[in-house]
Amino acid sequence: MDPHDGKSIGIKPPVVKADICLISHDHFDHNCSRIIHGDPTVVKEAGEREVKGLQIIGISTFHDEEEGAKRGRNIVYRFEMDGISFVHLGDLGQELTDEEIASLGRVDVLFIPVGGVFTIDSATARRLVERVRPKVAVPMHFHYGGLSITISPMDEFLDGIPEDDVLRVGNEIEFTRDELPSQTEFWVFSP
Repeated sequence: MDPHDGKSIGIKPPVVKADICLISHDHFDHNCSRIIHGDPTVVKEAGEREVKGLQIIGISTFHDEEEGAKRGRNIVYRFEMDGISFVHLGDLGQELTDEEIASLGRVDVLFIPVGGVFTIDSATARRLVERVRPKVAVPMHFHYGGLSITISPMDEFLDGIPEDDVLRVGNEIEFTRDELPSQTEFWVFSP
């Protein structure tokens, strides 16, 4: 989801392989499907479709709070695998409406931008987590290490969340639907 080349944003290039690649918008730090090994099918439009047996819903939203006037449109993707629903908010720059949240249905794992500037900020992200009520919230699009994009660090988003609700998972995790928490946990992946 939203691959980058690393070099353009001041970090090491990722090494990834995928069957499907979802692109939320056509900005350089989110649309680098050429770095993905495995000849993935690339999806970069809103709407419903089936790709390689996976039902994907793309919901058109905005990349800013001015209905796209500053940075254009963004696509929120929803899909299910093994009975687990995933929602990737891309570079969401607006508060979601009640109707948009309802269209997401049940959300087990929510990938949410928290760095502000080009996306929603940490306070807006926290409100959105409270409204969506996912089993797991995964913060993304925040400042760390040598990243050359000036956005806020993840700490602002996690500030005030009880440490028992924050799970530091390294750079990958395997889980089943039965292993999902009953109340929202915040899973932090290693950069």
